[in-house]
Amino acid sequence: MDDEAFDQIFSVFSSLVSWVAAGAMVFGGVVPYIPQYRDIRRTQNAEGFSTYVCLVLLVANILRILFRFGRYFETLLLWQSIIMIATMLAMLNLCTNVRMATELSTKRRSFIDFDWNYFWSWSRFVDYVQCVLAFTLLAAYITYLLLDSALFVETLGFLAVFTEAMLGTPQLYCNYQNKSTEGMSIKMVLMWTSGDTFKTGYFLLTQAPVQFWTCGLLQVGVDIAILFQVYYYSRYPQKPVSHTVSHTTSAKAL
Repeated sequence: MDDEAFDQIFSVFSSLVSWVAAGAMVFGGVVPYIPQYRDIRRTQNAEGFSTYVCLVLLVANILRILFRFGRYFETLLLWQSIIMIATMLAMLNLCTNVRMATELSTKRRSFIDFDWNYFWSWSRFVDYVQCVLAFTLLAAYITYLLLDSALFVETLGFLAVFTEAMLGTPQLYCNYQNKSTEGMSIKMVLMWTSGDTFKTGYFLLTQAPVQFWTCGLLQVGVDIAILFQVYYYSRYPQKPVSHTVSHTTSAKAL
């Protein structure tokens, strides 16, 4: 009787842990963007958040969804991609509205101008939506044509996770150029690192496709490099600390 009760308790506990892990996988990636979203709305200043982060995450998650048509992976990861796409579109909408409200220039730039000098720096949110839809349709059409090619499918999966793994590199390069991590929240970087570590461990335990966990390890490496920059530039400051920036926003996917 005791063994039976213990087995029931263990089964309930295991189910609870599984649900918590699943929830963390699906929603964990968007959590860092909640304080960022609120901070941008409060300060009406989006300078600390790069919209190229949205571009990278949109491309990565669209490619990941297309990869599923050729190579099955867990439904949880599919929902993670869908929720991340919705989150990035919400961030783009907010950043575009804030930027246009504070921009002195009256010239409007649009996606259909096809001016590469202003790529991903358009004036309206609808232009970003048009670009995302155009990319999705093109990528879906190519995937449909080459879906029977194992090499294409595996390459598609690698591009999806590798693009996401490289998300931290623009921030890494920006910190290097500025010789400072001013305006970047250390708390956010720690959240990135813990989230990426958890995600990579989840990929390994669930035997996800090899592209997922190898690029997850790369992502953790980039996070650690950014943390090293935080330590190095705070210990050995190489430029005067500006007091004009009062908001701390940062950008990253878990």
